[in-house]
Amino acid sequence: MKGSSPYMPRYEQDVLNRLHGRSRGPNRMLYMVAAILAFGVFLTLVNIYELRRIQHEHEHHMARNPTVEGRGEPLHSMSSKQKIVWVHAKHMNSGYLKHVFSVFERLGYTRGGKASNWDVLWAHDYPFAELKTVLHNLNPHQKVNHFPGSGYITNKVSLATSDLKFIPKAFKMPKDKDKLLEHAKEYPEKMWVQKSNNHRGIRILQLNQLDLTSDNTFIQEYIAKPFLIDKRKFDIGIYTILTSINPLRVYILDTELLLRFCAADYYPFDASILKKYVVADDYTATWQLPSLKKIYSDMGHTHKETLSYYLRQHGKNDTKLFMEVRESIQEVYLKKEKFLIQSGAGYKSTRNFFELVRFDFVFDEDMNLYLMEVNMSPNLSSAHFKENTLLYEQVIFNMLHLTGVARAPNDIFSRGLIEEKNMQVALKDVQVLSEGCNSAVCQQSCSSVECNLCHRCLDLNWKNALRTAYLEHMNRRNCRRVFPPSFTQEFAKNWKESTDTFYKNLSLSNQKIYTWFRLKCIQDLTWCH
Repeated sequence: MKGSSPYMPRYEQDVLNRLHGRSRGPNRMLYMVAAILAFGVFLTLVNIYELRRIQHEHEHHMARNPTVEGRGEPLHSMSSKQKIVWVHAKHMNSGYLKHVFSVFERLGYTRGGKASNWDVLWAHDYPFAELKTVLHNLNPHQKVNHFPGSGYITNKVSLATSDLKFIPKAFKMPKDKDKLLEHAKEYPEKMWVQKSNNHRGIRILQLNQLDLTSDNTFIQEYIAKPFLIDKRKFDIGIYTILTSINPLRVYILDTELLLRFCAADYYPFDASILKKYVVADDYTATWQLPSLKKIYSDMGHTHKETLSYYLRQHGKNDTKLFMEVRESIQEVYLKKEKFLIQSGAGYKSTRNFFELVRFDFVFDEDMNLYLMEVNMSPNLSSAHFKENTLLYEQVIFNMLHLTGVARAPNDIFSRGLIEEKNMQVALKDVQVLSEGCNSAVCQQSCSSVECNLCHRCLDLNWKNALRTAYLEHMNRRNCRRVFPPSFTQEFAKNWKESTDTFYKNLSLSNQKIYTWFRLKCIQDLTWCH
């Protein structure tokens, strides 16, 4: 028998064979258990991989289509849809709107037209006649870059004859002919220029050479002794943004300005050579003047700081100059606001509108400031000077950021979730005067301006107005508030109505917004300016 031994009895050999067979059984069992365990580990790893893949796909889907907890609605369908800008202008592909297009594109906007579900209308020209039907039927979230009635500010005849502190004496023709002749007799040394709204044909003339019968023109005193840099006359352009009327809110781009120098030396003066005293399209730029080139180009400063440095180096007070610039802009808007309110009365809301203009100033050798004009749709093209690309794009970006156009959604108070609104600015953020609002006087009545700012006294319109003002302040970047004006915190804390004549002359609505900013200034120093 196979495996038997001649020296063992048969039964003993059978026992050994059975024992040997049993010893191989446990080995087979171990192999089977090990195989099953390995297969289980494999399945576990596969399951982990699949779970992670599903989780990744879900996170990717949620990133693209986030939902609101408990609602299952995609957020993009409510407030983060593709933003659309409608640019309305003549010859828009000629390049003069290049920087407007560039900034909007970087902000995530796509270009659309009248029929699109647009968010922002950028109109180069005053749009309220041509697009009358569209602008009278705006949705709350839509923004337009002009205000109804802004022509009362940018119209040269209207502005020059406003009899304001910083505007050279001017007379509207032919209405003020006799007043002009009487004034000229009293000041025979004065020189005069005749202007119209088209800004063409400006020339210094003798009184007997002026056309005193021409309609829609005005005759204005010429500033005969302008401040010169490197023998050149110049003007300074201040970019100004109107964000609200009734109540009024106005800002300027505080960190930069436009400097434009005449193409020829001022002296020896010759009234027949216009380029000596008229800033034209071929003006001389900041970096082309020897005294300014190092500061602007080599040291990398702004136009504003370059001018300020030059003035300080020559013993002039640049702080006072720019304080008067702000005062002049404030004066113009306070004077003209009533016309803007009247013009905007026929629209659903004036909260749809904002406007960028440029105030052009000159100052004389005694540092007296003069406002010459305000330009609607100021030039933002660097076609003539590519070096101005940064200036223009910063102007556009700061304006869009201030007005909320650079954020999404454009108007958090007209669409989107209540959580989204409160995330950006809650009603708690706009509250002021906690002691006063808890007083017996304010608990009983909302009649005073301060009590009227308490939570229980604010209507929905004012709640939204203050929330918008709050957002403007938080998003103003390089912009500075011109109205309501700046305060020192000491002034804000010790303020008395009886001694504030400026406050007394404001409308009730402007007194209210003035008071709100003053009280915010007491709470936080950063709100003082």
